[in-house]
Amino acid sequence: MSIQVSPSPIPNSNLVSLTSTLLDKDTYLTELLNQVTTPKTEGWLQELRQSAANWVRHSTIPTTREEEWRFTDLSSLRKVQFSVETGNYASLEFDILPEAANSRLVFVNGVYAPELSAVSDLPSGIVVSNLAGLSAVEQEGVQQYLAQAEGAQEVFTALNTAGITDAAVVWVKKNVVVETPIHLVFISVAGETATISQPRCLVVAESGSQVSLIEEYTNRPGAEKEGVYFSNAVTEIWIADNAEVSHTRVEQEGGEAFHIGKTAIAQARDSRYTCHAITLGAKLSRHNLEILQTGEQTQTTLNGLTIISGKQLADTHSAIALNYPHGTSDQLHKCIVGDRAHAVFNGKVFVPKRAQLTNAAQLNRNLLLSSKARVDTKPQLEITADNVKCAHGATVSQLEDDEIFYLQSRGIDENDARKLLINAFAAEVINKIPVPSLREILLNTVNNLKSLTNDE
Repeated sequence: MSIQVSPSPIPNSNLVSLTSTLLDKDTYLTELLNQVTTPKTEGWLQELRQSAANWVRHSTIPTTREEEWRFTDLSSLRKVQFSVETGNYASLEFDILPEAANSRLVFVNGVYAPELSAVSDLPSGIVVSNLAGLSAVEQEGVQQYLAQAEGAQEVFTALNTAGITDAAVVWVKKNVVVETPIHLVFISVAGETATISQPRCLVVAESGSQVSLIEEYTNRPGAEKEGVYFSNAVTEIWIADNAEVSHTRVEQEGGEAFHIGKTAIAQARDSRYTCHAITLGAKLSRHNLEILQTGEQTQTTLNGLTIISGKQLADTHSAIALNYPHGTSDQLHKCIVGDRAHAVFNGKVFVPKRAQLTNAAQLNRNLLLSSKARVDTKPQLEITADNVKCAHGATVSQLEDDEIFYLQSRGIDENDARKLLINAFAAEVINKIPVPSLREILLNTVNNLKSLTNDE
């Protein structure tokens, strides 16, 4: 975007003020930018940050007047003044998955925590490190991919890029098969005042490789009270020819938190990508999941589960661009909504004319547990190709009285009957997660969500 100043005579003092006003379209966004940016340094990373910062200064925070944000009101976010909080949290405790006990990276408030991380059980041919721990040669490779995914100019993505100081990097070399799952843990610790952190993750799977990732966002375990914080996360995944990535994303932020996440995937020819996205936490959460097909015969499987109650708002926006022939995508997203919570699902599948013989399916199923629970669902197919097999649909339902009565007739009380039905609805997604210990943790979490059995 270029700014043109009128050639008519204007005093210099007014000219400076006018230029500042034109550059900074959104005062609140500029304040966030000033909090996350760091002192200028030399090198490619500074150039990347500066370019993103310039874009942020030309942007505004989305409002409900915009179609993509019509159901997600960020006015509550704008009322909070955030600052960056760092510190030594070496004593933090969190769930260590047995399958990934020695293959994890941990970041606290966006800062790498080496004392909590462990990367000793990894085969040759894979790099799992923070950005600062890479060699000069490895950093040169990262330059080709970091912040290069489609949609890098989206306002919150650009804000994250403008504040990059470090990142989780997973790089799998050609034809390397990694049996051990890689666990990326991003912990937010609220301070005395509201804090902002910006986790960043880059995954590159070279041709013929296979890797399984677990990406987890959580607040400080065992905190006496939950503070207000904002987690603005971005993950980029590049999958080369005939490579396979299994990706599990769990968002379980604190009850007063704001979470906005972006996951951008580029799939080359014959690649396979599976995502299991679980959303449980945060006062307000938004996940933008975007898949770009860059070659023929890709396979994309998306499984999503949102479970919210109280006054939570959880928004999932997905977009799959199937640009080449013989692509396959299968998406199932489920929402369980209790109390006065509000779930949003918007799923788009694009099939242009050249993407013949595409097979795409999309289904959103919603379970409302309260008369005041709300869901807005909008599955979309945009197809211009004429030789494809595509289908989409959405359902909204409540627990059936007949099913509850049947279970009660077998000696199960009403609350337990409701819980069984809810667990069965959620288990269809959770049981597809390839890490047994994580499946067990999530099933126990759902089972212990007492508020879901109350109709308020």
